[in-house]
Amino acid sequence: MKVRPIKTEKDYEQALQRLEAVFDARLNSVDGDELDILTILIDQYEQSHFPIDLPDPIEAIKFRMEQMGYTQNDLADVIGLKSRASEVLNRKRKLSLNMIRNLHDKMNIPTEVLIQPY
Repeated sequence: MKVRPIKTEKDYEQALQRLEAVFDARLNSVDGDELDILTILIDQYEQSHFPIDLPDPIEAIKFRMEQMGYTQNDLADVIGLKSRASEVLNRKRKLSLNMIRNLHDKMNIPTEVLIQPY
């Protein structure tokens, strides 16, 4: 097992190839330990070189509504009036702190997504 830091794109590609080779390794074996270390190194490299931005708040609400089978009426029950739900979905009304709390509590949408400007 020769594991080293991932500093370049070439190092990253080699680490991915080696990860594929040891992917089915048994726990607590030499290859299993290498798999654990490679996973951590690759994750760290990807987080710093390929960051994923948070989704748009309104798109996140629409996506979660679709997942939960919610209609605009259901959203109105979460954030207030039906007209308010329509205004939010059409980007004519900003989310209030109370709406953000309700969306987080009742639809499990992360607050860090909801507080972003849009």
